[in-house]
Amino acid sequence: MSFLTTFFLMAPPDGDGGGAMINLIFLGAIFFVFYFFIIRPQSKRQKEVQKKVSELKKGDKVVTGGGLIGIVNTIDEDTVLLEIDSGVKARFQKGSITDVNPGKS
Repeated sequence: MSFLTTFFLMAPPDGDGGGAMINLIFLGAIFFVFYFFIIRPQSKRQKEVQKKVSELKKGDKVVTGGGLIGIVNTIDEDTVLLEIDSGVKARFQKGSITDVNPGKS
């Protein structure tokens, strides 16, 4: 067992339950780190992409979930017709779009 594992699992010598409090604080700190550095930024990014997809217009450059890059040709209720290359068109669901106007800030 590593030193940290042993340290956090040990109870204090007088047995007043302080080890449990340290474990709870450590667990709270881990949750804090996961929420603010992983979960929150990802949900903000997802909302931003959903907003961009809802505001799609003809001529926008998009990236699909499969990695295809194309230019929006027509927009239906829940699908988009993309021009992948000159004369090559494919229809995708709006949910498969992962980025709008890539390379633009």
